[in-house]
Amino acid sequence: MTAPLHSKPRAANVPYKLPPGLFSARCKACWFTTALLVLVVASFWSLDLQWGQFLSLEAARSMGRFMAEFFPPDLSPEFVQRVAVGAWETLAMSALGTILAAAAGLALALPASRLHEGDAAYTRSPTRLILNALRSIPELVWAALLLISAGLGPFAGTLALAFHTTGVLGRLFAEAIENVPSGPGDALRAQGVGNGRVFLYATLPQVLPQLMSYTLYRWENNIRAAAVLGVVGAGGLGQLLSFHMGLFQMNKTATILAAMLLMVAVVDASSHWARRLMTR
Repeated sequence: MTAPLHSKPRAANVPYKLPPGLFSARCKACWFTTALLVLVVASFWSLDLQWGQFLSLEAARSMGRFMAEFFPPDLSPEFVQRVAVGAWETLAMSALGTILAAAAGLALALPASRLHEGDAAYTRSPTRLILNALRSIPELVWAALLLISAGLGPFAGTLALAFHTTGVLGRLFAEAIENVPSGPGDALRAQGVGNGRVFLYATLPQVLPQLMSYTLYRWENNIRAAAVLGVVGAGGLGQLLSFHMGLFQMNKTATILAAMLLMVAVVDASSHWARRLMTR
């Protein structure tokens, strides 16, 4: 009886290697899953979660009364115009912050990556520490710190988005550059081409669609982050939201929330379409 065409021939006297048993000490996935379950159980046990109070009838009634205050939303022309200006400000903050972060992230990704197999990459570890520091500080904290020097308004919010996103994109860009196929670059180096031109003519064309996809995805996230940064006074829809929620003007708050949802939905759809177009 002949072996099926798709079967791979096995070398003589080489036994098949069976996977480790479920409770074997060699089953790393089993140990990882067990540790993760222990962490989840410990989290539930250590936190004071008031599930009974949260799921009570009184809580449902209070939430219903609170949600009823949002209707009807304020659709007066003057207020809708203010919301539109705030939405544009939020969109501009996210776009400019993302563009600045993409440029700075690419500049830091080069020293943070090993460009070829023989590259000593002395700056790789220090630069990655800088990227870790930038992205470990949330956007709200960056905005609160920058408000001292940049003052209230969208400038501080834009810088906060740029600093945090630089850390995120820089690390993603560095990983993408390191994982790019090395064949075209090695061929150019064999001809005596320098590292700068190798990056421009071999590495960048291969990795550019992935870099653009990462940038568009972070822009989607920055739309949401920019809408929240206004809570600390960084402008945009978040500042309007914080002001009217503080005054318990829930009908105006409902209009602002609707504008946030609409803006995020449009940007998400546009970004998804652009990423699909680039990967075709």
